[in-house]
This record gives sequence, C-alpha cells and structure tokens, in this order.
Amino acid sequence: MIGIDLELSQCVVLVLGNQSANKTVAKRLSAQGCTLLFAEEPAQGLELIGQASLLMICDAAPQRFDEVVSNARIPVMRSEPSPATGTITLLGGGPGALDLLTLRGVRALAEAEIIYADRLGPSEHLALLAPQAKIIDAGKLPGHHKLTQREIEAQMIASAQSGAKVLRLKGGDPYVFGRGFEEVAAATKAGVPVSVIPGLSSCITVPGAAGIPVTARGVNTMFTVVSGHDPLGVEQLEQLSKLGGSIVILMGMGTIEQTVSGLLQVGMAKDMPCAIIQSGTTEAQSTSHATLDGLAAMARSHSNPAVIVIGEVAALPQSLLQAVPTENILESAK
Repeated sequence: MIGIDLELSQCVVLVLGNQSANKTVAKRLSAQGCTLLFAEEPAQGLELIGQASLLMICDAAPQRFDEVVSNARIPVMRSEPSPATGTITLLGGGPGALDLLTLRGVRALAEAEIIYADRLGPSEHLALLAPQAKIIDAGKLPGHHKLTQREIEAQMIASAQSGAKVLRLKGGDPYVFGRGFEEVAAATKAGVPVSVIPGLSSCITVPGAAGIPVTARGVNTMFTVVSGHDPLGVEQLEQLSKLGGSIVILMGMGTIEQTVSGLLQVGMAKDMPCAIIQSGTTEAQSTSHATLDGLAAMARSHSNPAVIVIGEVAALPQSLLQAVPTENILESAK
C-alpha cells in the first residue's frame, strides 16, 4: 500500500457523520473486515466511543464532532464525504509501478464506487486500493475492445447519473494519447460533474527508469512524443528527423518497421542510437539498445507495453559504463 498501511481486519470502527455522506467509506471499511458502528449525531458518538478501536469522521461538517474527538483515546481518521450527486473522475495511474501512482490518485480510488479500468497502469492492485468499488474492465487490446470508447462514456455517464462516484482509471496520464478529453467532453455535455487527476506519463518516466534522460544539456534541447498507433507519413518523419531532438514513441511496436524505414528514407543516420524499454518501472522491466538500422530487428524480441527512444540520449546510459575505470568495476564486483 502507498502511504500509511494499516491492517484494519477485525477492527471496530465508529463512523461519525451522515450515513448518506459516508456510504463509500463504510463500504471500504467493511470490505477490509471491519465491524462498523455509526453515529450521525455527537451525543450518539459519545455513547459509542468506548466500544470502538478506531474513529472515522466522514461528514460535510466534521467540526460538529470535535467533542467526540477530544474524548477519544483511540486513533482518529478523516475522509471526504460522498457527494450528494454522481461524479466522474479521470485518474492517470502512471506508468505501471504502484508507488508511482500519486497520493491524490490513491485517495480517489479509496472513495470510488465504480471504477472503469484500463489495461495499463496499476489495475492489478485495485483489490488493495479500492476494495469497496465495483470494477469494470474497460481495457483495450489492438483489434479487441471489450467496450468501445462511446460505450465506456455512455456507461460512465449512466452510472454517475444514478448517483455513483465513478472513476476512470487510465495508464500514464489521461491526456497523453489517452482520449481523456473526449470523456471530459461527453460528461460535460451530459451535465455530469467531471474532474481530472493527472498521472506520470510513460513518455518521461519509462526512459528515466532505464537511465535515459529525454533531454540532456549539450546533447539536445527538445523531445517529441509520438503516437505510433498509426504509421507516420513521410512529411511528418522528415520534420521529426530535422528537429534534432529525442523522439519518444508510445504504442509504436506494431508500426516500428514502417517508422524505421521511413526515418532512414528521409535521411536520418543509420547509426542513430535507439532503445526499447519494455514493461518500464515494473519488476519485469527490460531495456535493449541498438542503432536505427537494427531497431526493427531488435523489436522482434520485445512486446507491449514498450516505449521506444530514438536519438543521441538513448546512448547515454552506455556512455556511463564506458566512463567507469575497469578497476572500479572489478572492485564493485567483489
């Protein structure tokens, strides 16, 4: 778990506040194996405090329970009350590693009632992060969508209009090739309150986890993030090659041969350093280096999810190894 990890199984929790406001936190505590006591008024809370081992305040006006808190000799936790009407939150889950999910994202998952989860990001940890929520698999594979984009939007809106607190969990950041703005636009058009929690995008974090800076002083002054979902045209590739910066390609494994062929065709040097980072930031991360003319062949030993880096920065991790004196390497190996 991220942050403070409390084992609440078998704990007796006194939940203070209006029960319609604390319905989500009650579901979460119950899913964690807690026995729950409820008090909607301070006087009732004072009567029950002696039976509890943890106090949870979840109310629109928490200060009205100050006397209960001052009399408590047990840990006190606080949670935001559930909204009176349904909402939609778009959450960027980061590149894959659980501890790269933001704290704001952790709180949002803990408060969600229904989660529409993408294939990437920390989806495998939802039983821990959101035990109270109903999980709907909205992941997409190339050529296979369990739900179309329009179906996802329609279902989220319908869930929110029925009063649920809906969360859309996406890998990386919702706005970086994530169709997040389409979902914001659909919710806004339907009159549903919608918010966005940014996430760490794999275009920066995955190269960084492999020791590759997307920009480096004296090497480049820019980087371009490209969706490789569809092959780029010759004019686009020519413009990219002339910029002189790093090229970071997401979702590009399926079109890598066309990309490499096109860049060579427009004049990019065949010995341009490249790298592929597979399953970046996770325990399964692996990185391979090649020059541009060998990149497509190297890609055959990798699979999605993967990030492709083309540019001088891709060679920087190897330059560090070359700069270490042999005796230092031998000494560190002892």
